Amino acid sequence: MNCGIAQSLEILGDWWTLLVVRDAFLGVRRFRDFEASLGIAKNVLTDRLQRLVEHEILETVDIGESGTRYEYRLTEKGLALLPIVTSLREWGEEWILGEGNEPILVKDRRTGRRLPKLRLRDADGNLVEPQDLVVEAGPGADRATAERFRE
Repeated sequence: MNCGIAQSLEILGDWWTLLVVRDAFLGVRRFRDFEASLGIAKNVLTDRLQRLVEHEILETVDIGESGTRYEYRLTEKGLALLPIVTSLREWGEEWILGEGNEPILVKDRRTGRRLPKLRLRDADGNLVEPQDLVVEAGPGADRATAERFRE
């Protein structure tokens, strides 16, 4: 499908993959720690980790302990998922769990304060609402996408 969201979901769109990425942001690095944290079957975890490594979201790093031992670390491409993971967490906390029921609090290490909720802002820092957006075909649009947004 000629869509950035569809292409992203092709890689990240299942339950376990996003939870592996979440745990990587929370500092989980080793296979057994992902397995313990998630309660996931070894074969499913192996598949998700391999997929994330193939797509350069995670990388394996030999930590050189008693033979060959690897850790999984987020790459630059993986670290770029922080706003997405944060937005999903914030949405779930607001619309599913409700205020005051947040399982974790994310704070700025430098100030000790909670981070403000992520919001879309324009180049001048003003909030952007859905009605402020215009969508048009981009340079990677196929014929069907270009036709859809020409109307």
